[in-house]
Amino acid sequence: MSSFQPEVYAIDFGTSNSLLAAANRTGHHPPIPLDPLAEDPSLLRSVLFFPESRGPAGAAPTLGKSALDEYVAQGSRGRLVRSLKRFLPMKSFVRTQIGTRSYGLEELIAIVLRAMRERADRHFGARVTRAVLGRPARFAQDAEDDVFAEERLRQAARLAGFEEVAFCPEPVAAARDFRDELARESLLLVGDFGGGTSDYSLVMMGQGGFALSDVLAIGGVSVAGDALDGSLMRGRVARHFGAEVRYRVPFGDNVLTMPKPLMEKLCSPAEMSLLAQRDAQSFLNDVRSWSLGADDRRHIDQLFALVEDGLGFMLFEAIEHAKKALSSSHDTLLEFHVPGVDIDQPIRRDEFELGAQRELSAIIAALDTTLERAGARASDVELVCLTGGTARVPCIRSALAERFGEHRLHSLRGLHAVAEGLARHAHRLIVDGVF
Repeated sequence: MSSFQPEVYAIDFGTSNSLLAAANRTGHHPPIPLDPLAEDPSLLRSVLFFPESRGPAGAAPTLGKSALDEYVAQGSRGRLVRSLKRFLPMKSFVRTQIGTRSYGLEELIAIVLRAMRERADRHFGARVTRAVLGRPARFAQDAEDDVFAEERLRQAARLAGFEEVAFCPEPVAAARDFRDELARESLLLVGDFGGGTSDYSLVMMGQGGFALSDVLAIGGVSVAGDALDGSLMRGRVARHFGAEVRYRVPFGDNVLTMPKPLMEKLCSPAEMSLLAQRDAQSFLNDVRSWSLGADDRRHIDQLFALVEDGLGFMLFEAIEHAKKALSSSHDTLLEFHVPGVDIDQPIRRDEFELGAQRELSAIIAALDTTLERAGARASDVELVCLTGGTARVPCIRSALAERFGEHRLHSLRGLHAVAEGLARHAHRLIVDGVF
């Protein structure tokens, strides 16, 4: 049990990972261990696993590393829920059926936040009902959707037992964490590249106190690590699941290829489940019958195995692993071998980067918009502070270096910078009497 007595929890609820730090009137506490099974116990994977229902109430979900282990151990039977954060601005996502129960998005997120609060309470031997939550610079480009997403996250926090909730933009929090390393007032650009969003903050910062008025502009786009994984699926992996299948309709003369909108659903684990719907399955069965070659039929069979056995998450784990390997190597081999699916796909970094041009362009366009909003030029920025796992992708760093120069790029402390910055922000709120 920690001797630190927290008054407010600082929560970085992420698309891929979540962290919790703490603050009181005298200072702040770094992220605590939330998942003893994780390689880094301070990182709780933002995933839930609901085993197959056994009874009217269903089985309780597991989360983090336990959820992933149980999902694999049960042969993908059950429901794995991931990337919840990215659905916050989507008004079309209201409820989802899991086993015998219907869940709202806020309820699912609350399961994660409640577990974090309870584990933190046990760690500190305290009961804390106030929280500062990080949020992207923008949940969505539309202002109304952005407000909608923040309110949903607030409701989830309240369902999790937090009675008072405040928000701080994640890139602003990262900038707070960097302040102590500055020798003089400087114009900083903070880039936070996570799983679901790429966020920017242009901040005037120095050794003195920090005020939100020091933030000259914030911006961002809902394109980041998950979208880059999707581009790798689209460009190098989807062909193993029928993206290039050729077929001829009976009594027809034209050779057709798999409809791109249908195959685009392969590029997101969340949308992949739509391929299990009856009309999609019926069409794919027809395509298999009409296909022109043995390889085409084999690829369709692999698609059926992928969808019917719920292998999407495992496949995207392999894709993410390959993407990470390309950050330190110019080529890698994506291996995915499960019953019904055998893939050994060589991938070169230049192939990945070529296929990710659309996503990279969106990320950099959001940067340019942020600079324009502040009336600043790239040459005005003295330091560019990078945080988030996706900041390690070489093509992102190269694009930033092209604008600012490699000498201005500074990598922050891994995945902990935002959580520690949120704790600093929470401490200031307490001192200022806001909390």
